[in-house]
Amino acid sequence: MTLVTNAKNTYESKGLREDLANVIYNISPTDTPGLSSFGRATAKATTFEWQTDTLRTAISTNAQLEGDAITSYDSRAASVRVGNYAQISRVLVSVSGTVEGVEKAGRSSEMAFQMAKASKELKRDIEKNIFENIGGVIGGATTARKTATLGAWIKSNTDISATSSGDPVYTTGVPAAARTDGTTRAFTEPMLKTVITKIFNSGGELRDLHVDGTNKGVVSAFTGIATRNYDISGGPKPTAIIGSASVYVGEFGTLRIVPNRFMRARDAYLLDPEYIDVAYLRPFQVMDLAKNGDATNKMLLAEWGLKVKNEAACGIVADLTGT
Repeated sequence: MTLVTNAKNTYESKGLREDLANVIYNISPTDTPGLSSFGRATAKATTFEWQTDTLRTAISTNAQLEGDAITSYDSRAASVRVGNYAQISRVLVSVSGTVEGVEKAGRSSEMAFQMAKASKELKRDIEKNIFENIGGVIGGATTARKTATLGAWIKSNTDISATSSGDPVYTTGVPAAARTDGTTRAFTEPMLKTVITKIFNSGGELRDLHVDGTNKGVVSAFTGIATRNYDISGGPKPTAIIGSASVYVGEFGTLRIVPNRFMRARDAYLLDPEYIDVAYLRPFQVMDLAKNGDATNKMLLAEWGLKVKNEAACGIVADLTGT
């Protein structure tokens, strides 16, 4: 086929208006399941502390003589004082006066648009940091403070690789060293059951299992899931077939399976949100920065730290093969 001689076409025409949709499409994930489920606390110093305690081991020999004379008393263990550091996380935004002034598609104010993005980005950063394996850093004039993350806290209820791995070691204060990562292995149901049993024996309650996308599929195939059918209320309708498990039903209760995009693929965390807080020394806030020529500058900042009230309420299956 050929064009009609001298027929006008779009390739040579001038002055055609652009067709730009007045919507901006962004599919980057913004869900932060850990940050959304954990408690919120207030820190009053860059180092914030709390205490943990345990009961002595139950005994079966606690039978006493009638009228027994008391000559000595039981030893009583002291509570343990632990803590963490508050770290500063921020996002910086600078917008020129010209960008703010011109007509734009999809937003009226460039600064408002960028600050809305920055808020989501900062929440994602905090979520990812919480699930990392980083020991606490007190900081200094040339070193930023870092909060000890989940990987550095959980030491009691674990299942780790037999090769080159090690749980964090600390007694009091801030956990200064991360756990030692070992050779990865496939996630199996016996690993999960081992940690569940340890948490039960510690007195913890099953709540959430955080896993990455790959291990979410692995957990969905575990036999401990009681059923993949559920009844749809509202009359005699066929049951729906669930292709992926949202809960794991085991010997000691029901565990909600939480897929988390911002955690390490090699870790599976069993968490009780009641025993985890995010403590804010300075909550999310926007600061106007000094003008730098023809630009407006802002900073979104949060100063926060992870508060694991008692690490024995949680657990980890570590050193897993993931994505």
